[in-house]
Amino acid sequence: MSMATSTDTQSPAPHVADSHDLIRVQGARENNLKDVSIEIPKRRLTVFTGVSGSGKSSLVFGTIAAESQRLINETYSAFVQGFMPTLARPEVDVLDGLTTAIIVDQERMGANSRSTVGTVTDANAMLRILFSRLGQPHIGSPQAFSFNVASISGAGAVTLERGGKSVKERREFNITGGMCPRCEGMGSVTDIDLSQLYDDSKSLNEGALTIPGYSMDGWYGRIFTGCGFFDPDKPINKFTKKELNDLLHKEPTKIKVEGINLTYEGLIPKIQKSMLSKDVDSLQPHIRAFVERAVTFTDCPECGGTRLSEAARSSKINGINIADACAMQINDLAEWVRGLDDPSVAPLLAKLQHSLDSFVGIGLGYLSLDRPSGTLSGGEAQRTKMIRHLGSSLTDVTYVFDEPTIGLHPHDIQRMNDLLLRLRDKGNTVLVVEHKPEMIAIADHVVDLGPRAGTAGGEVVFEGTVDGLRASGTMTGRHLDDRAGLKPSVRTPSGVLEVRGADTHNLQDVGVDIPLGVLVVVTGVAGSGKSSLIHGSVSGRDGVVSIDQGAIRGSRRSNPATYTGLLDPIRKAFAKANGVKPALFSANSEGACPTCNGAGVIYTDLAMMASVATICEECDGKRFQASVLEYHLGGRDISEVLAMSVTEAEEFFGAGEARTPAAHAILDRLADVGLGYLSLGQPLTTLSGGERQRLKLATQMAGKGGVYVLDEPTTGLHLADVEQLLGLLDRLVDSGKSVIVIEHHQAVMAHADWIIDLGPGAGHDGGRIVFEGTPADLVAAGSTLTGEHLAAYVGTSD
Repeated sequence: MSMATSTDTQSPAPHVADSHDLIRVQGARENNLKDVSIEIPKRRLTVFTGVSGSGKSSLVFGTIAAESQRLINETYSAFVQGFMPTLARPEVDVLDGLTTAIIVDQERMGANSRSTVGTVTDANAMLRILFSRLGQPHIGSPQAFSFNVASISGAGAVTLERGGKSVKERREFNITGGMCPRCEGMGSVTDIDLSQLYDDSKSLNEGALTIPGYSMDGWYGRIFTGCGFFDPDKPINKFTKKELNDLLHKEPTKIKVEGINLTYEGLIPKIQKSMLSKDVDSLQPHIRAFVERAVTFTDCPECGGTRLSEAARSSKINGINIADACAMQINDLAEWVRGLDDPSVAPLLAKLQHSLDSFVGIGLGYLSLDRPSGTLSGGEAQRTKMIRHLGSSLTDVTYVFDEPTIGLHPHDIQRMNDLLLRLRDKGNTVLVVEHKPEMIAIADHVVDLGPRAGTAGGEVVFEGTVDGLRASGTMTGRHLDDRAGLKPSVRTPSGVLEVRGADTHNLQDVGVDIPLGVLVVVTGVAGSGKSSLIHGSVSGRDGVVSIDQGAIRGSRRSNPATYTGLLDPIRKAFAKANGVKPALFSANSEGACPTCNGAGVIYTDLAMMASVATICEECDGKRFQASVLEYHLGGRDISEVLAMSVTEAEEFFGAGEARTPAAHAILDRLADVGLGYLSLGQPLTTLSGGERQRLKLATQMAGKGGVYVLDEPTTGLHLADVEQLLGLLDRLVDSGKSVIVIEHHQAVMAHADWIIDLGPGAGHDGGRIVFEGTPADLVAAGSTLTGEHLAAYVGTSD
């Protein structure tokens, strides 16, 4: 009896399936990682930290998440893989214990003008079905409520094979779409200011056209002078009605000029095709400036900016049409949906209700479904992507987050922490790349990379608990409890920038005087109207330089040296020292290796398999012809210079034979913004959002602008680097510039000369100025959420 009892009390041997509770990485060498080997516990929250450029993203995104996604893609048939992005295997010896990875990154959503918050989260799709079932009067299927589907009808003869014979029959078809016919579902119509296209007091031959690229010397000149529709020597204000119509609106017409067949087309359709149909951000700066000057976008008079046809707007549920529903703030829309009760659509209502409640739960209840997705900040975009995962029934999934606290006020960080812990508690592995101490504090396991950035990083310097990190002596451990104190004295403004009647998005007729010549921080909870105030009322003014975190346009051939203009003085210095022409020292020009065309690698396309990149054997990955590498400056060839980090290059071009003041000045600015670890030849496509913003800042610092607007410059910055950023902002202000920073980081708030706090809440609960004054006054008043959090932050300073 006792034998049996003792046997029963023994714990059963663990099942072999439960032994795989670690993700094992061995020999990771992606980017700057130096043979990294670590073990990450599954079903726990692991935070990866370390200075910017230490290799966090290379380990988490470039190695673990990339390999997981590649292995999942390989489970599909070769046919399906042909339609999927091809992923190369990361540089790593062993990856064990991987689970399905879901990546929630901070990339902005595409600025497609047809994409809204509702379309990217499927909430619109559910609303369309709801209105097609319950809306009165009934107007058609769900596509009758879609602003991306045009109404089409047609009729004609079709030929059918029937009983061995060809039979012709008449058929008709109708598609009822919800697109507004006037604006084609865009919500706005463009109006072109003719005075920006030409100077009507001049003739064409006198250079009347003021459109970029439309000179009378080139092909456009030949077409306009040789078309015969009007006299090119007659001032435009003397044109007849027909002549003016031919100049501006004529349909494409074949003409012959000097024996060559050409097509003539009016100015307005030509501009619409070549400039207006493209995304404004993708245009060259001078063309973008012209478009912004010449084109005004106004709400479509027919649909009132709702993008929907009259029929789609006529169908209502309880007096609300689909346009009204999409324009509501999401927390109000969630309440409206909760009030609907119809058994015929019960599953749809439950799913829609859950989706809308997720928006509110994640702190995005202030958005509306008709908000264009391109206008969301990086943090808002990341949280919008999270929504589809919050109610997921999947478990044992690896969720990978890239700085989920971006764009979050300290008040909102606790809510984000709760969400991450909820995901973990469902049995998922949560991997987070993060710098904020508030989020590092909730980690079950911390991996600290370093010790420095770039080539001086790429090693694991600590693994363990948060308390262990504090005591570890690594750079992160030392700075984890850093607190900035309030400045003993603040600067005196040299003037003010007036904003009156600001009403962009949720702003409620805001009037504010922004001091000039000082460091101004604009703060407030996410969605309170900070970006609307600054980007809507300040950014477009003369002398204002706005620097955001948007992607830098550039291919894998673009790098910090080409983007900042640093390569020009370097090429000239090489050319002068060797008595040859500068073009030889460009991998995109005459000096390029002929085998790989200056790319350094040769890509072999293997259809649905990952394309293979092999280092070019001719140039050994150096990108230049062998003859070019024989030319030296200061004992280095051009490929060795491009492989240098900014810090090395700063020293190299600062003194001795290679001394080049023009290059040194640009390198100084790059080091100033905390990019000393970047190598000059690193492709721009590999930079993080914070690095992109700091690169833009370095480029703009030499500009003529008097007012700098920065959008969350602490993004992606390690605690140790925030101090350096504050020093840079001080130097900008001391040099006579005015600096306006939209920021949530308490250290930047404490360092400000003047704070403008918006709120008190988000969406229609915000949009007002709740405080203006010095940081000390904000802490003393303690009347706003920002004031409370800043008081708690500086209260723990030494």
